[in-house]
Amino acid sequence: MRILVVDDSRVMRQIVVRTLRQAGFGGHEIVEAVDGVDGLAKVAETEPDLVLSDWNMPNLTGIDFLRALRASGNGVEFGFVTSEGSDDMQELAQNAGARFVIVKPFTPEAFENALSPVLA
Repeated sequence: MRILVVDDSRVMRQIVVRTLRQAGFGGHEIVEAVDGVDGLAKVAETEPDLVLSDWNMPNLTGIDFLRALRASGNGVEFGFVTSEGSDDMQELAQNAGARFVIVKPFTPEAFENALSPVLA
């Protein structure tokens, strides 16, 4: 399977990829994007099975990235890995079509719990 990791911080993308491996998802192909605009291009180019996106990014935020995907008819599995964890934000994410929200700081167990149903 192919996983697209979208975050404007290179360090955070590396932490997400390392945590994926620690959670037992190291056998998947990983693609990276630097923001929502790049994420839209990478989805079209690589057709990932899962998108893990930050919420706050320049050019196109994570929620607008998700909304753009859904508006185009793309139903790729989508989850947020973000520092935003309020109830309102989580409701907004779910209403837009996100499968889960993983709140920073996160653990490999949080990734395993959120991703296992999606990548099974």
